[in-house]
Amino acid sequence: MKYQTLLARSFSKHEQKKLGYWALLACLFIALSFFINFKPFMGPLSVLNLRLSTGEDEKLHLFDDTDSSLQIAKETINSTSIVNDGSSHGEAEIMSSALTVNDTDSSHGESEIRDTEIIVNNATSRSQEVVFKESLAQNMKTNDSSNPPQFVNEKDTSMVNNTNSSLPEATDASAGTKNSTVEPPLCTFMGRSDFCEIKGDIRIDGNSSTVFIVSSEIDILAAENTSWCIRPYARKGDQAAMDAVREWTVKLVAGASHILPQCTQNHSVPAILFSAGGYSGNHFHSFADIIVPLFLTSRPYNGDVQFLITNGLTAWISKFKTLMKALSRYQPISIDYRQDIHCYDSMTVGLIRRTSKELSIDPSNSPYSMKDFRKFLRSSYSLKRTTAIKIGNVSRKRPRLVIISRKRSRAFTNVGEIVSMAKRLGFRVVVAVGILGRIRICKDINSCDVMMGVHGAGLTNMVFLPEKAVLVQVIPIGGTEWLSKTYFEEPAKDMNIRYLDYKIRVEESSLIHQYPADHVVLRDPSAVWKQGWSAVQSIYLSKQNVTLDVNRFRPTLVKALELLHQ
Repeated sequence: MKYQTLLARSFSKHEQKKLGYWALLACLFIALSFFINFKPFMGPLSVLNLRLSTGEDEKLHLFDDTDSSLQIAKETINSTSIVNDGSSHGEAEIMSSALTVNDTDSSHGESEIRDTEIIVNNATSRSQEVVFKESLAQNMKTNDSSNPPQFVNEKDTSMVNNTNSSLPEATDASAGTKNSTVEPPLCTFMGRSDFCEIKGDIRIDGNSSTVFIVSSEIDILAAENTSWCIRPYARKGDQAAMDAVREWTVKLVAGASHILPQCTQNHSVPAILFSAGGYSGNHFHSFADIIVPLFLTSRPYNGDVQFLITNGLTAWISKFKTLMKALSRYQPISIDYRQDIHCYDSMTVGLIRRTSKELSIDPSNSPYSMKDFRKFLRSSYSLKRTTAIKIGNVSRKRPRLVIISRKRSRAFTNVGEIVSMAKRLGFRVVVAVGILGRIRICKDINSCDVMMGVHGAGLTNMVFLPEKAVLVQVIPIGGTEWLSKTYFEEPAKDMNIRYLDYKIRVEESSLIHQYPADHVVLRDPSAVWKQGWSAVQSIYLSKQNVTLDVNRFRPTLVKALELLHQ
């Protein structure tokens, strides 16, 4: 009574009531602290760090603390985790934990704690669901084996029961972590070629130009890209060439996908898919863009590989069948528009070309060199000579000269005079006409020590010359010096072939009979170049023939003889 009188004098009735409430809360706090410190067996509240908030809707919102929740998971390895979704929209996937999802009546907004169960109450907020899914996705992408995901134990199993919605079966999180390890790119994009090196369940649908790779849903979700578009021809950057190449799609597809075709033919060897399109009608480009890159890509398989050819014209396949047979023990397949599905365990889509140089191999980034490639050619075509003649040896054999005589353009109009002059110098002379890849001609080229011809695809046959032979390139008018250097001078040096060139004068060109002497075509070829490649090609490459001034050209062949003495 004394205290009540004292309080009445010091505080108003409202303040007394408020002080009473605070005193009651203090007593409850002291009691709670007592039980926490002296009766840890009373449970989950000692480690489950919860922040509770109540509002006008009187619903319970729970936010879990990472440290305390992880402690629960460690202490209760064999316990069952219950996700209580207070909303019909609250769906979540928890990987590799003993997990039961119970979707209760959303009007309750209450959670039960059994043993050491972990509760996630989604209430009515959709934003919490989004945050949870984002954090789960982030955990799946984490590549740190020393810090396993929360609520995960490798020995746990997953069980999902949801009465209102169908959820996919939870996948083992440890597997997800392994698959999320960063790997080298599936496809490599280089300056001159794009190619994909693939291993796994591979299915090729030639009708749709698609390479399917059967993958798990986790791998697909974790991948930065799930499809790649490849034009399997090694002349990337040349739009005109690439426009003539069929585009293929390499695609990751889940095993249960309805678009995944079923195998009709299974193969036990790897495959290489490449295009015989582009500029394959040109002898030089067949070697530079296809045959040399195909050698680099397939040689490591030592014949245990099958070729799948897109844009594969019968004439091209027939022309190079000897070389393809030397690289592969299996019949090549023309893959376009096929109704059957070919399946492999390993394949490469596209050809490897690691250098921007023409008709060349850079040994600094490849296990092979042009010397290896030319050795391969000699073996494939049974070419006997490896080294050109050295004049002055005891044999006293005369060097052999082959003249590449073109038929339509850039042809020699006075072949007879050239042959007579060369014979007077001591050469045995062979005139080769229409020599694009025939075995007999390859052997004739290999038997020669010097090869000469006007700039053009026919000079590609220098690949069959023996080492230390001499190539003489006749350069027509028209500002084509850089072409001559890029296509033949530099490649010849990489093949250990000595190189000479001879630049004709205007008087030796047939164009002098087609245009006045002061015409821009004869006087200033650079002006024609400004009109574009089509103008250059139509005039200087398609309409020009050559009448060699044999007296002016003679010193060039004399120099070739001097090189053969060295």
